[in-house]
Amino acid sequence: MKKILLLLLTFSFATVVAQNGVDYLNTIASSEMKTASNLMQFAPNPNTLNYDITYHKLEFTVDPAVYFVSGKITTTYTALANLNSIYFDLANELTVASVKKNGVNLTFSQNGANELVITLPATQTIGTSATLEITYSGVPPLNGFNAFTAEMRSNGSNTLYTLSEPFGARDWWPCKQDLNDKINSIDVYITAPSQYIAVSNGIEPELPVVNGTSKTTHFHHGYPIPAYLICMAVTDYTVYNQTAGAAPNQYPIINYIYPESFTGGLQTQLDQTPLLLNLYSNLFELYPFHNEKYGHAQFGWGGGMEHTTVSFMVGFDRQLIAHEMAHQWFGDKITCGTWKDIWLNESFATYLASIVYENFDGLPNFISDKTNMINYITSAPDGAVYLTDTEATDVNRIFSSRLSYNKGAMVIEMLRFKMGDTAFFQAMKNYLADPTLAYGYAVTTNLKSHLEAVYGSSLTEFFNDWIYNQGYPTYSITAQNWGSGQARFVVNQSQSHSSVSYFEMPVPVRIHGASGQVQDLVLNNTTNGQVLILPVNFPIASVEFDPDKHLISKNNSITLGNESFQLENAIALYPNPVKDELHVQLPSSILLEKVSLYNNLGQLVLENNNLDISLNTLSSGVYSVSIQTSEGEFHKKIIKN
Repeated sequence: MKKILLLLLTFSFATVVAQNGVDYLNTIASSEMKTASNLMQFAPNPNTLNYDITYHKLEFTVDPAVYFVSGKITTTYTALANLNSIYFDLANELTVASVKKNGVNLTFSQNGANELVITLPATQTIGTSATLEITYSGVPPLNGFNAFTAEMRSNGSNTLYTLSEPFGARDWWPCKQDLNDKINSIDVYITAPSQYIAVSNGIEPELPVVNGTSKTTHFHHGYPIPAYLICMAVTDYTVYNQTAGAAPNQYPIINYIYPESFTGGLQTQLDQTPLLLNLYSNLFELYPFHNEKYGHAQFGWGGGMEHTTVSFMVGFDRQLIAHEMAHQWFGDKITCGTWKDIWLNESFATYLASIVYENFDGLPNFISDKTNMINYITSAPDGAVYLTDTEATDVNRIFSSRLSYNKGAMVIEMLRFKMGDTAFFQAMKNYLADPTLAYGYAVTTNLKSHLEAVYGSSLTEFFNDWIYNQGYPTYSITAQNWGSGQARFVVNQSQSHSSVSYFEMPVPVRIHGASGQVQDLVLNNTTNGQVLILPVNFPIASVEFDPDKHLISKNNSITLGNESFQLENAIALYPNPVKDELHVQLPSSILLEKVSLYNNLGQLVLENNNLDISLNTLSSGVYSVSIQTSEGEFHKKIIKN
């Protein structure tokens, strides 16, 4: 979802890579927010929770030269409780002329709270369905979400378009616009002056009908859709047709373009569309709306908006196409169930656009894009991916480029790195195919469950650190050659925000040999001061931290020590001080025979022959440790807390 990405739109790829990362990503933020108001005085409407919409027939009459809408909305719904009245969201500025049920006029009122309240002729019992017909007209509010726009382009052509995300649908038609319902199917009829071409969701079941100087165009969309993704655009479009997919799953791409824009390299830009659709289909699943169409409609907002089956776009940079297209999977097929979960839409669209670099342009460009994101994310020390209740009413926070887009995208990159490509992409396929989520709503825990099911381990610690809490780590790592075929690493970390005590994460490092050898290693870091001894293929001459940019982090340091290897030092006990479990670390060439612990009176209190030793039975204090190995006996001291 979004009001989106003016982003690269006016920039070539080379310009984007060259420009300052923070400025570039702030450009995205300014274009994504849509509304100028910082605090949306909006809360989920409790009055619309007691019914489920199954069908809308939306009939609009508009003229791009006139800022006005009139319409008739026929709604079929099912009662989720016994109903004596029913509420719809509708801007105060629009006037309802009549409400009918089975041809009979009903009593209604507009209560001044952007609501239409309809009194039913009798109590409608739970589980029963009914159909209402609402006729209305008016001038959509100009001080709201700018969800309805009629304007003249620079060439003198009149243009009309809508953009309802997040809470603007009520500004141009009576609806239920909270994230608690999807309409099972819709039919949209747009009547406008006959010289124009109309656009909406889905397919045209028949040719437009011309009646005098007006023309009515019918669109049918047969997939569940929330109110904010229903759209309309009308102007003097040029239509450019393409095809995506492969038999038997080919489907049309229909592009509605301003005639003055359809010159130069625009067709070349649009020709990236089927390639991108094929990439996402191969990585995740077949385009979710392949039974209808995909396409674009050019509009005047600075960015794009992922209306189901037809993304509204100001321009056609490949990365903007990629971002909006990605929403057809993440946002349109499966929609965030609350605005607190907006990252399920925006972070995934941002990340999918990023992996376009990886697949089309190569690893260096992918790394460059991730570097820009990391720099922007770490430009402030705080901020979580998941929103609080208060933040979920603030449009600037919902569409925070730094957090909802970029931090979330890099968190997805870290999940992919932690899980591995095979497990990660399988989990995403399972998530998208889940029949309880597909074409419906999801929250963060739904995604987490699918990831854990494939990964085979809990991701609670990861989600707490990276999704629900704030900040990022700074790593300080020392490396040391540690005997033949081994290296010793000590990992320390500080955190930018107090909400996370320690970021547990596999840490990638790259070692280099004196003769040009290269080896990538992963330090499975879980505690501060952790010592890890890993096998290496050659003596280390230099070392790099996270060269492929898998982690959100900042101001990291990694140094190569020049101390000589000593077996005494190669044997380590950690953590120290220790609370519950002590780990014995040995070079791979040494076998452990026995570990003995003595108290300060010299009394033997514990013996074990395992590398992991539970100290739960010991009281606090200082203990001497005798470590008997195949290479002799060694002595250490530990503190038990």
